Amino acid sequence: MLCLVGMAVAQKSAEIVLGAERLDEVTALLEGKRVGLVVNQTSVLHDRQLHLLDALVEAGIRVECVFAPEHGFRGTADAGAEIADSKDVRTGVPIVSIYGKQKAPTAKQLKNIDVVVFDIQDVGARFYTYISTMHYVMESCAENGKEFIVLDRPNPNDFVDGPVRKPGFRSFVGTDPIPLLHGLTVGELARMINGEGWLKSGANSCKLQVVTMLNWKHGDPYWLPVKPSPNLPNDQSVRLYPSLCFFEATPFSIGRGTYHPFQMIGYPDEKFGDYTFTPTSLPGFDMNPQQKNKCCYGVNLQEYPFEGGLTLRFVLDFYHKSGNDAKFFFSREKWFDLLAGTDQLRKQIIEGLSEEEIRASWQSDLDAYKAMRKKYLLYEE
Repeated sequence: MLCLVGMAVAQKSAEIVLGAERLDEVTALLEGKRVGLVVNQTSVLHDRQLHLLDALVEAGIRVECVFAPEHGFRGTADAGAEIADSKDVRTGVPIVSIYGKQKAPTAKQLKNIDVVVFDIQDVGARFYTYISTMHYVMESCAENGKEFIVLDRPNPNDFVDGPVRKPGFRSFVGTDPIPLLHGLTVGELARMINGEGWLKSGANSCKLQVVTMLNWKHGDPYWLPVKPSPNLPNDQSVRLYPSLCFFEATPFSIGRGTYHPFQMIGYPDEKFGDYTFTPTSLPGFDMNPQQKNKCCYGVNLQEYPFEGGLTLRFVLDFYHKSGNDAKFFFSREKWFDLLAGTDQLRKQIIEGLSEEEIRASWQSDLDAYKAMRKKYLLYEE
């Protein structure tokens, strides 16, 4: 079941109005209901410089609980760190973790809630775990007869590219069978998850509503006013993230433990480049980075003229510099495959295929996905 709230045609010259910033429409949907929020530090109404939780409480909405995803409610926890249940100091609203062993609200936690609102900035990559959180929360809402509302935001990596996740490679970094770059807003993705029947067996379709944006269309650039996670501090890191995340399954550093993560690549060996950096424990970024306290040699991508999308040039270049050695994958082949959503990419790299040859192998799956995607678009292309 789906309801769209305030769908409008984008006007390029006008300022983008986020779903959350259409506060009158949002509060009208929530009036008299007990509300749960799935939010983090990006859940801000930028026109008022106010967090959604604070805005709803000020408007008299009965917020019963915040469900905190990876990195926590305020977005300060390290990647993979357990998030403890707590209480918001400003509002007194309880905060319940849905990251770690528990990935969605339980039936007990939803008992006194009528509707769950999702408002988190995505970056458009399948392995960015907030969209997996959205999937699991939708399942929980479907199973327990609760409404689910998405407050939509732009996709800053608005491309359709990369391998589609294959059967057998489902994980928290690849919950749904979509390309590495899915080319959807979170509202559109929620529609696809619902419409394609991807909620687990036994779950009914989710009672979904999307509060759309105004004045945005696919392909319009969007620069994030709040960093979406601790290690994506600026627009360059967001652009490079889809291409550099593969290095997380190798011994190479991509700048975690520096002030410019996802903007450099290196390893403690001079053959990998002239640029040097040393990852350290860095509060607010990463306390235990790859190659911690070791001088790494490689490349600096802070000023690299990359328009965004997906490229394999970095992975292929460093693989070849390593001597075409399968040990490049650091005995973490399974992790690389889960990030890719398939084992085909790793095997193609080892076989020596070019980027063009690898891309050609994705094309039929991408064509089928693009045809399906059209059914769920809310904004002009």
